[in-house]
Parts: sequence; C-alpha cells; structure tokens
Amino acid sequence: MAKKEKPDQFIDDQSKRIDGREINELREVNIEVGVLERADGSAYIELGDNKIIAAVYGPRELHPRHLQEPDRAIIRYKYSMASFSVGDRKRPGPGRRSKEISKVSKEALESAIFLEKYPKSVIDIFVEILESAAGTRTTCLTAASVALADAGIPMNDLVVSCAAGKVDDEIVLDINELEDNFGDADVPIAMKPNTEDITLLQMDGDLSRDELEKSIETAKQGCKILHEEQKKALKERYGGE
Repeated sequence: MAKKEKPDQFIDDQSKRIDGREINELREVNIEVGVLERADGSAYIELGDNKIIAAVYGPRELHPRHLQEPDRAIIRYKYSMASFSVGDRKRPGPGRRSKEISKVSKEALESAIFLEKYPKSVIDIFVEILESAAGTRTTCLTAASVALADAGIPMNDLVVSCAAGKVDDEIVLDINELEDNFGDADVPIAMKPNTEDITLLQMDGDLSRDELEKSIETAKQGCKILHEEQKKALKERYGGE
C-alpha cells in the first residue's frame, strides 16, 4: 500500500475538506445493536471507514476474590486493534497505546454506570477495531456505551464520544485519517449528552485557549449528533421513545 502524503491543503476555496465534507460535518455513521448472541450486550458501529464491534459481559462475580470491591462493581475495558485493521499490518497483542486508551476509556464510562448495584462484581467491555481510519478511541466509546445499554446495565446516561481537530488554521469536526496524520491538533472528548458533563478530554497538538474552547464545543455538537444515532439504534432493536 502506497504511503499517504500530506495534501497541499486540507480545506479548499469552497470550504470543503479533502473528503468532501463541510467543516462541521460528521462522517457517515451507522450503529447496530445486539450483533453477538453470546455477549450480554453488543454493538457494531461504522463511522466513515472505521468498523468497530463492542461486547459486554457481566455483571458477574469477580475472581480472584481479592480483586473484588465490597461496595461496587469494577469495570474492565479492553481496546484492541485487529492486526489487519490498518494498512501496515499491526503486531498482535496490546501495546502501550492500547493500554492507555483502555484506561481513559474505562474512566470515561464509569461515572455513567450505577456500579454500586453490583458489589463484588465485574463488567467486562471489549472493543475490537476491524478497520481503522482515525478516531477509533472515540468511536469505540460510543459503541461501548450502546453495548452496555444492550446488556441492561443501569446507567444515569449514555456516554458518547467525538473529536475535533485543527487543519489549515480551522477547527473541524471528526477528523479523518489524513487530517489526523498531518493536521495541527486533535481534541477527543466524551460526554453525557443529557447533562453535557465531560468524562474524557484529551489534546494532541498546539492550540490557543480560544481554539481549545472552540474544539470542545465543536466536538460536543458531534456528540449530540452521535447520541441521536445511539438512540435510533436502540429504538430499532427495542422500540419505545
């Protein structure tokens, strides 16, 4: 596969990005619920060329017992990329990046879950990237939250996640692979859509304070769109309002 090169410009004179999107436009998204029979809850998501599956198992008793919390469940979140998910074949097994993403993603979900309802238990969340095209950590979180709902895990809100970035001195929503590789900054967030409480905020790159604030607001707007897709997918499986 030929190595992708930095384009001369990311945004043209008609304010169109290199993939044809507007500055504040998400990639095409599709979410399906209940795709794995043997999981307690599952979801599949496509965002642009990202293809990701999430599975939830539990709550179930945690072994060995010395790892149990007497008054709450613990969350275990595993972010994993299939070796064929990227152009250059990925080495199997978790790397430092996967472990870091697993940690912050677990923390982003914990405050939405009523962990106290399941003392001495564990809830396992597995997310597997089948095809990667930028924004996988955020897309995985969006799918994982739907899988938790599918598993019937009590939550005070869904969690939805999206990123904004900076290219050609513009703040854009949901950066694609070229924008991620060659752009100036990336700001992934996760939030509870009903309260807009932010449960994850990271930044990679250089931004002024005003640019950071605009990036957060732009990513929030993306989260609101994705939340509607989460609700739509759950309604298609279970009905209701």
